[in-house]
This record gives sequence, C-alpha cells and structure tokens, in this order.
Amino acid sequence: MHKVTLIPGDGVGPEITEATRKCVDATGAKIDWDLQECGIEVIEAEGSVPDRVFESIRANGVALKAPITTPIGKGFRSVNVHLRQELGLYACVRPCKIYPGVRTRFDDSSVDLVIIRENTEDLYAGVEFQSGQERTAKLINTINELATGKKINTADDTTGVSIKPISVEGTRNIASFAFDYAHRNKRKSVTSICKANIMKHTDGLWYDVTRAVALAYGAKFEWPDLAEGVQSDAKLTGQVPNTGGNIDYIERLIDNMCMQLVQKPELYDVLLTENLYGDILSDLCAGLVGGLGVAPGANIGPDSAIFEATHGSAPKYKGQNKVNPIALILSAKMMLDHLEEREAADKLDRAVAEVVAEGKDVTYDMKPDRNDPTAVGTQEMAEAICAKMR
Repeated sequence: MHKVTLIPGDGVGPEITEATRKCVDATGAKIDWDLQECGIEVIEAEGSVPDRVFESIRANGVALKAPITTPIGKGFRSVNVHLRQELGLYACVRPCKIYPGVRTRFDDSSVDLVIIRENTEDLYAGVEFQSGQERTAKLINTINELATGKKINTADDTTGVSIKPISVEGTRNIASFAFDYAHRNKRKSVTSICKANIMKHTDGLWYDVTRAVALAYGAKFEWPDLAEGVQSDAKLTGQVPNTGGNIDYIERLIDNMCMQLVQKPELYDVLLTENLYGDILSDLCAGLVGGLGVAPGANIGPDSAIFEATHGSAPKYKGQNKVNPIALILSAKMMLDHLEEREAADKLDRAVAEVVAEGKDVTYDMKPDRNDPTAVGTQEMAEAICAKMR
C-alpha cells in the first residue's frame, strides 16, 4: 500500500482529480489517498500554502497535484514555485510523446521528447526588486558602480530588477539527473540548452558544468572540440553508471532549439534546460504532441516527488465536466512508475492509448471538429479508460 498526498487544486482541478483517481484505482495499484485541500480559496484565506500540505508531502514522499491558480502580476507567489523550492524538487520532468489519434502536425513516431528542467534557480528563483523602491535604487546604483562593462542605463525609480542565479551545484545536480534518466530509460541523447553567447557568466557556467558532467558519464560529444580542456567533474567520478558512450551530448542555443523542434523534433531526445527556458519549451513541445491536454509532468527531489499536469487551472471551465483529463492521468502514470508499480503504469498507459486511438470516448478538444456533439465529458472519458483495464 502506497500513501500518496492528493491535492485537487482549484478551477477544473477537482474534476480531473476525480477522473484520475478513478483510473489509478482501476489499475489495481493499492493507493491510500491523503486528501489535502490547497486551492486558491484556501491559500487566500490562510495567506500561503498551509503547513499541513508540506507535512503530508514530506511524510508520504509522493503527491499527485491538480492545477492551482496563480494570480498574474499580483497576489500570492506561484504555488508551484513555492512547493518546488521548499521541498527541494530541483528536477522537473515533462515527457512529450505523440499518442496515435491525437491531432498534431507530425507523424505518430516523430516526437518522443523528455524535458529535464532545473527547478530552483534562474529568473524563477524569485529574487526581484520592484520599481520605485529605495532598495531597488540602491541595488541599481551598486550594480552600476561594480559593473565593468554594461550598466543599467535607466532611471532607478522606474526600473524593476530580477536576479538570475545559476550555480555549479544546481547545474551539476540537474545535469546528473538528466544523464541518469537517459541511462535508465535507454534514451539516445541529452541536449544542453541555454543562451551562453549572450549571458556568458550564468549560461556560460551552465555549459561549463553540463560539459563536465557529460564527460564524467562517458557521453559522446556531438562536436569533440567542446570537450577539449573540460575537466570531468571529480564529484561524479566513480559514482556514475558506465554508459559506454551510448548517450550523445548535444548543445543548442535556446532560440535555435525552438526552431529545431518545430522543424525536426525527431532528432532530439532528452532536453536539459534552465528554469525559464524549460518552462517555455514545455509548452512548445506540448504543442508538438497535441497540446497541454496531453502533457504530463513531475517535480522530483531527493526526498519527495510531486506529479502534476503541465496545464493551468482553466477556471472558466470549472464545473462543466468538459476538460481533457489525460495530462493528469499520464502524470499519475509517471507516479506509478516512480512507485515501481510498473505493471499498473503500463496498464494505464495502454488504456489511455487505446481510448485516444479509437477517438470515440474523448473530450471535445480531441475531436477533429471541436463542436462534435459526440464528444464526451471528463468523467465519461475516465470511465472509458477504466473500461479498457477490466
């Protein structure tokens, strides 16, 4: 029996949570659901994510979480970011694979990507300074005093500032995670993505460290000269699997990577990214495989893991039994894999694939015509998936 924290979220969250719970229970996996309410209403009332939610996740080690609304430009900070930082969930894993029957511009076999995104650093670290504040003006003046090159040449009372921290430790952790993932799942390549030609001391550090980790894992460099002068990360030596050079190490700048993914996604496999770039690429890759409705995700740390859909809470559809539950269902499939319930995970994946391929008992967004009257609701689609597992 696995005890799992269940967070229904808000908006359409409770509906897709109920649908997902049905499907997980239908696999036969023994899950003891620890329900924790943590939607926007709860957070606004209590002022932040309740301590009981953190206590539950820490005690259980695993959580399945539906979307929670984050106010744009005001109000409380992102719950997702808060959970990741407080629980040390440094690795975001987002598979993007085409399921036959999903409407997409690509062939069924041409897109099978996994985004491995660093979760705790970069511009999403939340180190920001608001325009018009005295401390912001002091920061700008200090930066201009210390800067040896470019300065902030705007008025200190009308400029907001965000800080972009990229550390050796954070980069090493996520790069090691990506190579471990690639090795365990028999993936062919890891592509390190940033903008090192412009941000030389943050993204430049990112490339320095991912190259060292790649060398320690015995990866084959796409351009051998990238490895020249790189010292294999001593902290990894002797602790990494012998990949025998079976994993290719590739580098792409973020803007070029976007173009490459639209033109030839079949050339790529595991995408290793910083926080902001990974967030953007997650939506781009979801678009390649049919949209956010089929995009699952996980946030993993040394002691805990949260599995959640990539999409938001879609409050305008709340209570309509209309939205596609597949993203959260596939996130639950990832959760079952994490719990080493392999048979249950495979059973759920096959059932989803069969329902999608048949195209009968699917929600409106998965029909060729979104106004098709034969489209079913959220719960009905979940019941069709359950029926495939009987």
